[in-house]
Amino acid sequence: MGFFSRLFSGTDKGKKAPAVEKRTLRNLQVKDFVTYDLMDYEVVGKIHYNDSGYTWDAYQLAAAGKNIWLSVEMDDELEVGVYEKIRIAGLEPGKKEISYDGKTYFLEEQGRAYVTSFGRSENVNGAEMAYYEYLDEAGESYLSVEVWGSEVEVSKGYEIEEYEVTILAGS
Repeated sequence: MGFFSRLFSGTDKGKKAPAVEKRTLRNLQVKDFVTYDLMDYEVVGKIHYNDSGYTWDAYQLAAAGKNIWLSVEMDDELEVGVYEKIRIAGLEPGKKEISYDGKTYFLEEQGRAYVTSFGRSENVNGAEMAYYEYLDEAGESYLSVEVWGSEVEVSKGYEIEEYEVTILAGS
């Protein structure tokens, strides 16, 4: 073997670099990047929810001081939503109806889930939480209410199509 061959072949002769798994909305990882609505976001956190075997994921996306959540679940078909945190004073989780911003939202689904989390969301890893999902009367807007112990988090969101998100694997 010549000098240049040894120099450029490295010490891992014959070994191949591990293949990067093709990213989809179902397997995004912290440090991946997504483009949505003409804005580039970094995946900075991930929460995997498990309610008695039914699972879904929420990815925390950050860009230029803005944080949104990308919700991905496989029901009969892939359901994708974008959510932003909001505040609703005096909210009672589990209430049948919630009024917010001139709309009435109706309780559609509720349950308890155990979570596994990564990245910025790591602080809730291993926790159990209660959730309440609300849908407005037009069927276009959602409220997601999560109860983490004594803390209540509310997010407002809407469905998007899978093709609206472009993914670039970060590793």
